[in-house]
Amino acid sequence: MAPSATPLPVNPPPRPQPTSIYIAAPEGDTGKSTMALGILHMLCASAARVGVFRPIARSTEKTDYILELLLEHTTVDISYEESLGVTYEDVHADPTGALSEIVARYHQVAEQCDAVVVVGSDYSDVASPSELGYNARIAVNLGAPVLLALRGARRTPDEVAQLAKLCSGELAVHHAHLLAVVANRCDPGDLDAVAAALSHTGVPAWSLPEIPLLVAPTMAELLDALGGTLFSGDPELLHREALGVMVGGITAEHILERLTEGVAVIVPADRSDVLLAMVNAHEAEGFPSLAGIIMNGGLSPHPAITNLLAGLEPRLPIITTALGTFDAASIAAQTRGRVAVGSQRKVDTALGLMEQRVDAPTLLGRLKLPIPSVVTPQMFEYKLIDRARAQRKHIVLPEGDDDRILRAAGRLLQRKVAQLTILGDEIEVRLRAAELGVDLGDAQVLDPRTSEHAGQFAAEYARLRAHKGMTVERAREVMTDISYFGTMMVHLGIADGMVSGAAHTTAHTIRPSLEIIKTTPGVSTVSSVFLMCLSDRVLVYGDCAVVPDPTAGQLADIAISSAQTSAQFGIEPRIAMLSYSTGDSGSGADVDKVRSATALVRERRPDLLVDGPIQYDAAIEQSVADKKMPGSQVAGKATVFIFPDLNTGNSTYKAVQRSAGAVAVGPVLQGLGKPVNDLSRGALVEDIVNTVAITAIQAQGAEK
Repeated sequence: MAPSATPLPVNPPPRPQPTSIYIAAPEGDTGKSTMALGILHMLCASAARVGVFRPIARSTEKTDYILELLLEHTTVDISYEESLGVTYEDVHADPTGALSEIVARYHQVAEQCDAVVVVGSDYSDVASPSELGYNARIAVNLGAPVLLALRGARRTPDEVAQLAKLCSGELAVHHAHLLAVVANRCDPGDLDAVAAALSHTGVPAWSLPEIPLLVAPTMAELLDALGGTLFSGDPELLHREALGVMVGGITAEHILERLTEGVAVIVPADRSDVLLAMVNAHEAEGFPSLAGIIMNGGLSPHPAITNLLAGLEPRLPIITTALGTFDAASIAAQTRGRVAVGSQRKVDTALGLMEQRVDAPTLLGRLKLPIPSVVTPQMFEYKLIDRARAQRKHIVLPEGDDDRILRAAGRLLQRKVAQLTILGDEIEVRLRAAELGVDLGDAQVLDPRTSEHAGQFAAEYARLRAHKGMTVERAREVMTDISYFGTMMVHLGIADGMVSGAAHTTAHTIRPSLEIIKTTPGVSTVSSVFLMCLSDRVLVYGDCAVVPDPTAGQLADIAISSAQTSAQFGIEPRIAMLSYSTGDSGSGADVDKVRSATALVRERRPDLLVDGPIQYDAAIEQSVADKKMPGSQVAGKATVFIFPDLNTGNSTYKAVQRSAGAVAVGPVLQGLGKPVNDLSRGALVEDIVNTVAITAIQAQGAEK
């Protein structure tokens, strides 16, 4: 008998190589961080695990601010230290050995990623014949195509094109593959000419304008550069960028004539007239909003002036420095701001710039991206923004007195996600936005108390509520309420949707909608869902915020509305009607209610895949489904989970959010004739941005 053969080991199939892109420049100040941030976000929409790698760092003692920023936006858990290659000193000492170390460390990162953004070194002559050449060698050894970053500042289009020609030749010498060219910091009037001049490269080429904000220092950065301290003002406003620096060495009236938006004014502390004039100008209507005041010379204001300032309680940051006027002005003028962690306005500006000027499909089409089998929270959120921006809708934000709303509005406008109307006193809203460094130039601000729409809105509300005895006089008073005013804007088509609730209850948001907009035909229940972004997929949970103890008919309404919502956001609806029992195994009033609701859904919408009653584990886990509900088209594959009551739904979504690290987007209201959405009173700025994008997408669907 022949001996049995020893089975050969079965090796797992090799893991596909990750897609990588190498951002390289021939000089400094090209704005690589802007490009890297934009490309990172593009990749996060198309790949599940996106990392970043910095082959050469200036120092291991000081934090690399570009790497620190980018790590905040990656979708893999890789540490700062793991994402670094070698230092400049290592390259100087042994270029070949440093290259080997870079390649080894890169592959440790790449093994954990589907895509990697590699940010080349800063310009400092680390190798011969040029630093760009050394970066080209790195790119070739990493198998990464090169995105060439050029600086267009103080160059003509022909000069930019000539530089691109020289650089592409240098890359070719080292056999690096040129993927695309981006000329940054160009004169805004030369953008088309620069792009045309770069067409000779034979690869896609784009031009980005010089944006002063991206290099403007914040008041906090000026404070550090000047070795100063905060004398008075709101510390939160230190994050505002100083768009210019002015020395207040002339009389107060002449300084007032020369003030510009976002300027920081340097003034000696003993110039009480100038100091008080600047504080009052910042608060006054018709004058620019200042970034801050820098009191130089190491002096303090006269005690009487100090007391007066304390009584005025100015929010404007006033900092002190021991430096003289010349030194303070020189340092302030030379201090360069960075797109770094915490500079959200710069981040939004950079992302908006890349989204508007660089064609993502063209760039990503030249990369061999793996087809994603999962949907990550970052992919889902990016696609929300992308879909909303593709067909911009007009959204009204009633709570203009909330800083979170103003910050979110700034981000939405910067990235052109939606057109916005903000409700509130226009002077107060715009002044506070300017203090926060938020640009509301493209937003409309309406005061319900004085708006030209007040009469029309009151007449329409009186007509709608005539059966309740509503008069035009009473309706005028009702329309001064921001929720009613905003809802009427949506009802009459002045706005496409509304987002409220950051500072008001859910009832305050929904009640006007029920009175004015009413429910969509065929649905009598207003309900909500949360879009639950897990690590690898997006699920829909309903109802978790509105209906406390739904009847069987209301549960059916919730299920049908939730299926429509899920389909609208690209989630194939497979509905699980949840209970503590699966199939026919249990009985009782609660289970019977779910069983009846399931039958109603099948009767009203036979095209939908729905099963119930079913337990959560059988709905989401295939191995459990095979035992408890074999043959079901929903069990083990559910995407829409309908909870039997609000207590269960709200508790479950919060448990999953906190325990599984899921991102809960919502609540998304459904069942209304037009899109109105409610915010949690603990909503973050990111939550508000996502909810506005969702509302815009709902408006797009309603239009279709």
